[in-house]
Amino acid sequence: MTVTYVLDGTRIGTLEDFWAEAGRSIGCGGYFGRNLDAFADCLRGGFGTPEDGDYVIEWQDHETSRRHLGHPETARQLELMLARCHPTHRERVAARLAEARAGRGPTVFDWLADIVEEELPGGLRLR
Repeated sequence: MTVTYVLDGTRIGTLEDFWAEAGRSIGCGGYFGRNLDAFADCLRGGFGTPEDGDYVIEWQDHETSRRHLGHPETARQLELMLARCHPTHRERVAARLAEARAGRGPTVFDWLADIVEEELPGGLRLR
């Protein structure tokens, strides 16, 4: 039987809000590291999600989340990354930050949707 985890897009205004909503809804014990790599690990199963991958994520009101997790939030997240990344990555992160500030490139919403699709192909339902 396929399990459906529901994300309430009206609760997601920032990436930090997404972590809280994902922990509440998807499982992962309510906490899974609050970073993109840990989120991918959670989706692979065994951290609150079914080991066999028999589940889907339904992202309700995803357009609200898409707006909130757009380029301004992406720039904010990249600023945080730039402040703590390894010096060898600063140039690349700074270039991504410049793109986000210009309203170009993938957004935080895109990052999250891509991770779900990569770890759970066909398992993301946008409503």
